[in-house]
Amino acid sequence: MPNAVIFVYDNRSTDDTAAEARAAGAVVRVERWPGKGNVVRRMFADIDADLYIMADGDGTYDVSRAPEMVHRMMDEHLDMVVGTRRGVYEEAYRTGHGWGNRFFNALYRQLFGELFTDIFSGYRVFSRRFVKSFPATSSGFEIETEMSVHASQLRMPVAEVATAYGSRLAGSTSKLRTFHDALRILRTLTLLFKEIRPAMFFGGIAAALGLLALALGVPLVLTFIETGLVPRIPTAIGITSLALLAGIFIVCGLILDSVARGRLEHKRLIYLSMAQFRDRQRESPLQATAA
Repeated sequence: MPNAVIFVYDNRSTDDTAAEARAAGAVVRVERWPGKGNVVRRMFADIDADLYIMADGDGTYDVSRAPEMVHRMMDEHLDMVVGTRRGVYEEAYRTGHGWGNRFFNALYRQLFGELFTDIFSGYRVFSRRFVKSFPATSSGFEIETEMSVHASQLRMPVAEVATAYGSRLAGSTSKLRTFHDALRILRTLTLLFKEIRPAMFFGGIAAALGLLALALGVPLVLTFIETGLVPRIPTAIGITSLALLAGIFIVCGLILDSVARGRLEHKRLIYLSMAQFRDRQRESPLQATAA
């Protein structure tokens, strides 16, 4: 794509990446806050374009598919096209990463719908209104999860294009930390689920507390019916407390569900206020970024 402007963001790199990218003609900028999410937030804030192609700077993605992804977005008036990774388990992932990838994709589909099959792909094309309406609160590798949830929540028009995924270049190592980043992603999914669907989140907790109270309370009630006595006072107090907590969680879920609906409407209005493309007289209608 000869007309694209290429931005490379140096996120505290310790080698000659920035110098080589600058020598190759890229616009090089620096983001001192560590973590991929911080880089993406900075890129989305700084760069104004019609279309954005985002790719990791590790050479694992098939850049020749970019024109197809761009045409798909333009032809179908989409807000995001995800380059899903073929061979991600066989060619480029450690066994633990492969299992984790499958687990989190399945969990995402259960929580937020069947919109995506590869929520961790870093190869994406965005419209301007997606970029400028995306809050980008994550700081690390969980940023792709947040992108996917943002699109699912606002029911944006999106698509997936299967792309090849290769091994990293010789001498380079992944910054992914299997258990640490898995816990961060799980925490992000839980937090986003709570923020987006609080009635279900708190309702699930209320249901669990209610079932526990019921399981403990049935024998106590049967004993009371038979003898007229309540022999286990601490258990009775505990059952009452569990029932009260269940009621509190239900009320919290209902209240926060109304708040979440208002926030969703506000986010939707912000999204609709953004033009899909800038003024057509401006230059550089396409810009690509690599982190």
